[in-house]
Amino acid sequence: MKLSKRIAATVIALPLMMGSMSAMAFGGKHHGGEGMMGGKHLLRGIDLTDAQEEKIDALREQNRDAKKASKAQNKDAMMANRQAMQTLLLADNFDEAAIRDLATKMSDQQVERRISRMKAQHDMLNVLTPEQKVQVEENMAKMAERMQERMNKHHG
Repeated sequence: MKLSKRIAATVIALPLMMGSMSAMAFGGKHHGGEGMMGGKHLLRGIDLTDAQEEKIDALREQNRDAKKASKAQNKDAMMANRQAMQTLLLADNFDEAAIRDLATKMSDQQVERRISRMKAQHDMLNVLTPEQKVQVEENMAKMAERMQERMNKHHG
């Protein structure tokens, strides 16, 4: 393969790899309502009242609907960002200001998604009693410990 084709392939693949790595770093498909931080694992072993279960289920459903509504918009923004990144990377001259603007825009979008997820988690956890929140903290500590063990096993 010629050098120019290799460079072009790398430039095209790089944003895709970065997006995949970012998704893996932040939980991959588990971002939303049913994933690690979505509540089910955190609430494991906690006795919820019927009213609490109903409220949490309603919040999950609301969050799921909101995610569906914003999914297409987020996908379009991500594709536009990737296209802009490729254009900037393939340009004859390095335009630091434009790259900085794009990087800031991408970071801001990620921050907004993270805030939205954390608000949904907060709303769910606010349904709990103080005693139940202590149990959630214990579950979080156990999950962090298991993740650390897995990271040490695979990387250490």
